Amino acid sequence: MLVIVIAYLLGSIPFGYLIVRAKEGGDIRSTGSGGTGATNVSRRAGISAGVVTLVLDALKGTAAVVIAGWILDIPLLGVGSLPSEILQNGGLSFHQASWFLWAAAIAAIVGHMFPVWLGFRGGKGVATGVGVFLMLTQGAIVVACLVFIVIVLATRYVSLGSIMAALTIPLFILLQNLIFPRLEFAPVITAATVAAVLIIFAHRGNIGRLIRGNESKLSW
Repeated sequence: MLVIVIAYLLGSIPFGYLIVRAKEGGDIRSTGSGGTGATNVSRRAGISAGVVTLVLDALKGTAAVVIAGWILDIPLLGVGSLPSEILQNGGLSFHQASWFLWAAAIAAIVGHMFPVWLGFRGGKGVATGVGVFLMLTQGAIVVACLVFIVIVLATRYVSLGSIMAALTIPLFILLQNLIFPRLEFAPVITAATVAAVLIIFAHRGNIGRLIRGNESKLSW
């Protein structure tokens, strides 16, 4: 359970909030969508601050997974490559350890969305999700990023791109498993689906604005 706690606390580090506080002295949650993520930070403190927030939010997701993999003794770039009967440190089977690894991945995203340090009001989990899935399922994150870029370029809606990218990950993993079955498919698809649901839930306000036609667009 230690890996889940560590992942949540890492995910809870509110980089966007801290960057805006240091640069302007204000609370990013009083601006725009009220989130602490890169898009809202860029609107409040500029593109450079938004890029730094994006990178740091992704890195904390990656760090959470790396630490979890180290504690659980799982090779991160080959989760499906070991037989399930191999025991990990602490007496866990590979199958059991995989569930904890993916639980830690979700905990990092939850930490970003509901940080204990900010009264459980954080960001939407997109950048942290990128950092998490980049370590665990590279093909899915590459396709999701392409979907995000195409939608944002076509519509200028970052929120719509984020929602569709989140949906792409479990769909890609499902289709990929039909062609190349994964040893530990159950924890992978479960975590990807939970992450997509969380990210879409965090965008519920954006979805309402998209339907009404008053969602903010990127300005080139």
